[in-house]
Amino acid sequence: MVGVKIKTPNDRNVGQSMWRGSRLKCPHCGSGHMFSSYLKVAKTCDNCGEELHHHRADDFPPYITIVIVGHLLIGIMLHMEMTWQVAPAVYLYTLGPLAIILPLLMLPSVKGAVVAMQWANRMHGFDPAYRGT
Repeated sequence: MVGVKIKTPNDRNVGQSMWRGSRLKCPHCGSGHMFSSYLKVAKTCDNCGEELHHHRADDFPPYITIVIVGHLLIGIMLHMEMTWQVAPAVYLYTLGPLAIILPLLMLPSVKGAVVAMQWANRMHGFDPAYRGT
């Protein structure tokens, strides 16, 4: 049939891969480490040898992180404003540190999920059929 994709045994599960990536694990085996340092993706998985250096995550993980944290902080700020009489300094002392700490904590998991999504969809050199072209 035209337009129907037939699943093959080599298909990669996007959801499972992204879950593994968000846990900072290899999207292929789920055991090896995806990162060699804070945000540096390892060249290969230390467990199964899957090549991970093909990723092109670029600015997408910080963008997603900023959107999530921004929505969270605005929701907290609106709740505080509607519930209590809050001095502006309270926002500075509470939400300021959260605006710095939350993105730093979330960024590796978000980048891991983005790299895993690229791996599962065979993007940017993760497809062995197109390597070297």
